Amino acid sequence: MTNIADIINDNRNGLKKGVYSVCCAQPLIIEAAISQAIKDNSTVLIEATANQVNQFGGYTSMKPLDFVHFIERIANKLDFPMDKITLGGDHLGPVCWVNEPAEQAMDKAKALIKAYVEAGFKKIHLDTSMPCSDDESDLADEIIAQRAAQLCEVAEHTAIACFGSSDIVYIIGTEVPPPGGATEEITELEVTPTSRVENTLNLHLTAFNAKGLESAWQRVIGIVVQPGVEFDHTSIIDYDSAKAQQLSQYITSVPNIAYEAHSTDYQLPSAYQRLVADHFAILKVGPQLTYAMREALFALSHIEQACINEDERANLPEVLEIEMKENPSYWQKFYQVSPNDALFYRRYSYSDRIRYYWNCEKVEQAVVTLLNNLSDNKMPLPLISQYLPEQYRAIRAGTLVNCPRALIIDKIMQVTEVYAAACNQQQ
Repeated sequence: MTNIADIINDNRNGLKKGVYSVCCAQPLIIEAAISQAIKDNSTVLIEATANQVNQFGGYTSMKPLDFVHFIERIANKLDFPMDKITLGGDHLGPVCWVNEPAEQAMDKAKALIKAYVEAGFKKIHLDTSMPCSDDESDLADEIIAQRAAQLCEVAEHTAIACFGSSDIVYIIGTEVPPPGGATEEITELEVTPTSRVENTLNLHLTAFNAKGLESAWQRVIGIVVQPGVEFDHTSIIDYDSAKAQQLSQYITSVPNIAYEAHSTDYQLPSAYQRLVADHFAILKVGPQLTYAMREALFALSHIEQACINEDERANLPEVLEIEMKENPSYWQKFYQVSPNDALFYRRYSYSDRIRYYWNCEKVEQAVVTLLNNLSDNKMPLPLISQYLPEQYRAIRAGTLVNCPRALIIDKIMQVTEVYAAACNQQQ
């Protein structure tokens, strides 16, 4: 099996190879990602974030071991071997507890790391970039590096205690975008200067060595920097390869390490190809996947409205709207817009805060009702043509079945297909 370290080495040696990381805990997304791996005869990297999955359950109500079992169930259903899935932990650090004092937040972060490693996660993003309640607002890079080393030490000791040795690979970096994209409108971004990359690497190396983590340092395979890509609620900053050439050239002088690019959602296919060629060998994708799923489910809701009796409909968009307004904590502070614009942002924003509501009981039941309604009553092709035209063409060509679940998976795979192609380019 090709592992991530091998892909990083291939990329550093000039091959246009990379790996995309599926950052999601939604069953349909995971099924689509594994289906893409089956189609490509490849491995797949799936990551959980600290706010999704942690020792207290996160917003998915899953602890790390629960997440592993969740992935296993889907993999088994698709007859896909677990040894072809790499599980990663993203933004692992004090991010969920930044309103607490640093010592207390770091104790929880250490417990978080321990739980992830015990569960079998093999790729760990050490993210200590955020200040805690008693920190200076501009956290010093030295402190970030020292805290990352503390978390790495926990990970290494846990792996050795549980498995006899450690084969965990690590991601570091101080210029970490917020999980899920920018929270305010953006117009341009500064690419990380190489001097900052060098400083980050040197400080982390010093901190790792101070704790006797020389072996772990050899398994640091990626550093998070800002390549000049981001999205906010309604706009996208496109990748400009010319602006990232100093970064691209610099990293080839650093042994074993390539770049990990966060917030790459919604870029053009050519941008992903250039990112991989420029040594951004790990591409993170999350909201774009749930955005595509939402597009498919809303399209199916339109079909339902046209062909299912009113008293039998799931009315999924309306159910979501009620749930979001009754429980606004996941979107309200992010969407500071007028009441006239709020509905648009809740439903259609690129930042896709609606993704936090798919595991609510009433929403889950509405999805089940929607899929059952359209499975029991075969969807008319003209309606599929109207609302899901690309899936319509696939049905007409005989490559896709007329089944709502299959249409959703295919819609999501329109995203994974682009990432997969960029990560395995012809030389």
